Amino acid sequence: MMQPADGRETSGATTGGLLRYVRSRGGDHAVAQVLAQAGISATPAELDDQSRWWSYDTRIALFAAATEVLDDPRTMFDVGRAVLQTGLAHSLVILLRAMGTPRQVFRQLPRAVQKFSSTSTMEVLEAASTSATVRYRLHDGYRHSRLDCDYTQGLLSTVPQIFTLPPARVVHEECQSDGYEACIYHVTWNRRSRLPWRRRGTPAVDPELHALRGQLQILQSAAGDLVASDDVDTVLERIVSRAAEAVLAPAYLLAVHAPGGGAPLVHGSGLPPERIPELAAALLDGGDLGPGAVVVDVASARRSHGRLAALYRAGDGAMGEEAAMLSAYAGHAAAALDLIIALEEARTEAERAGALLALAHELAATTDAAEVAELVTEALPRVVGCTTAGILLWDATTGTLRSHSSVRLGGAAHDLLQATALRAEDVPELVGMLTSREPQVVRTATSSPVMRQLLEGVGTTDAVAVPLLADGVFLGVATAGWRRGEAPVHLEGEVLTRLRGIGDQATTALQKARLLQTVRHQATHDALTGLPNRVLFLERLTAAIAAAHRRTHLAVLFCDLDRFKQVNDTLGHAAGDELLRQVAARLRAVVRPGDTVGRLSGDEFAVILPGLPDAADADGLAARVVDCFTEPFRLEGTDVAVGTSVGVAVHRAGCDTAQQLLREADAAMYRHKHASRPTSARG
Repeated sequence: MMQPADGRETSGATTGGLLRYVRSRGGDHAVAQVLAQAGISATPAELDDQSRWWSYDTRIALFAAATEVLDDPRTMFDVGRAVLQTGLAHSLVILLRAMGTPRQVFRQLPRAVQKFSSTSTMEVLEAASTSATVRYRLHDGYRHSRLDCDYTQGLLSTVPQIFTLPPARVVHEECQSDGYEACIYHVTWNRRSRLPWRRRGTPAVDPELHALRGQLQILQSAAGDLVASDDVDTVLERIVSRAAEAVLAPAYLLAVHAPGGGAPLVHGSGLPPERIPELAAALLDGGDLGPGAVVVDVASARRSHGRLAALYRAGDGAMGEEAAMLSAYAGHAAAALDLIIALEEARTEAERAGALLALAHELAATTDAAEVAELVTEALPRVVGCTTAGILLWDATTGTLRSHSSVRLGGAAHDLLQATALRAEDVPELVGMLTSREPQVVRTATSSPVMRQLLEGVGTTDAVAVPLLADGVFLGVATAGWRRGEAPVHLEGEVLTRLRGIGDQATTALQKARLLQTVRHQATHDALTGLPNRVLFLERLTAAIAAAHRRTHLAVLFCDLDRFKQVNDTLGHAAGDELLRQVAARLRAVVRPGDTVGRLSGDEFAVILPGLPDAADADGLAARVVDCFTEPFRLEGTDVAVGTSVGVAVHRAGCDTAQQLLREADAAMYRHKHASRPTSARG
């Protein structure tokens, strides 16, 4: 089937009126036959949409199909003559009736025709009190159709009926289809008689009253349709679609302020897409859209949403009181927007409250600082309504602020943020938070050079940063960011309040996680040396045994210091503690990066050696441990020589538990200590 091209040459008022006439004669079945016969894939509802326009070929195909389906050569004349009953745009009937006489209507008819077709030009050559001569020419490049001519004659005959007069008589002797340069129509009508019995052919129902009723129904229907919409975007689309029922124009433009701030919401119909942003900006700013524009405010008692415009071609323009009609419709649109925005705001607040509650539950079950940061970062866009979000943590030892987690950033932007370290001396905004502990609103237009470069690099133009403080200690910041044109107008208001709230939750959770991390570290590490204690050492050894590969070897070194008791007795316990700290440092320095050094008790240390290519490599590492004790230790200003005895145990696949392997290393250490003593000392 043929898909009608959106040539914007024939108004939906024409195609819709035709289908309504066919339906009145033959029902929905006849309408379906017409669409099939014409090869049109559009639905009846689409063809009845007065905001849509169709190609000239679609128009003529429908005319021909209707004539054939109804099997009446006068079909198109009758369609034109019946427009007052089948629903010619009610707003147009009201406007034409307001002109006072058929003569005045014919004088304005060329402007009215432009509301229905862009392929023809109409001129009124003469307009008298009871007659008019009309010249109607199809533009070059189109093939003239007598059916279109019949339809035009039917339309012309209805002009007197608008004023409750009998239909006009139309004489058509020169037709473009016969080779004439244009179609010429001679139209005559009766003068209004003051004698009641001479008012034959007067319509039973006043067309103006019928149009007023129809216009009221349209406005009521439009109001119900708009209120039934589910979201703001749908409402805006329907406002533009239904605007054609208030004012018939070739194009429409609607621009409203976004409810939550950011770029305006724009919908247009009948306009080149590339021109819509420019025209929308001018519309909202009160700019001049030209003499062919009818512009009204979309405003209610509660708020001003934006503006709606009906746009005409150059040389055309509004007729009569179209601005008042469009304004009445815009009032319904504003009321609908009030309702939908209120519903969306309530829905958004409910979602944000739910997100905050869910975050609170998740944070309550989290004891890991990294997981806290991730959870808070993921929740920020849902709670704050931002485009991007992140948590940056403060490293007091280096004086830098670094990204810990972020969401909704592209790969390059994420990498840039991860690689950036913000230092107070380079970033005045950071100094402000460190000194005043107050949130900072950062914008590319006013920020420091370092911040501007970072914001531009991650694609953010506006951001809010809230410090995370625990008992006055600066832990980092929670950030919410927006891309260009997306930020709310006032970041210091509700946005900041929500960000503060989630920042407080983050601070509490981070503080708890760090406290638990400290307690956990104290429970698993030696307080003096910071090395894993016996409990953690055995856990890691068990894990290493489970992960041991068949092609490599796992070994344990057990170390016991020589002369440790003598150091304690002669130099004191403080010197003994210092000796243990220095021993721990030497052991960490001499082993491989993947090895684990632990202090088991007193002067006993042990080392886990995973992934050894050969079992004999354990002896080489043991020798390195012994050698690191060659240099004396500096204690209380005195050089003290302290040695060590080292035992080695190699794990045998499937045979050793962590405890067994450690006992074997302990036993080997005692054998080494016994063998290294002088013979006299053994006795």
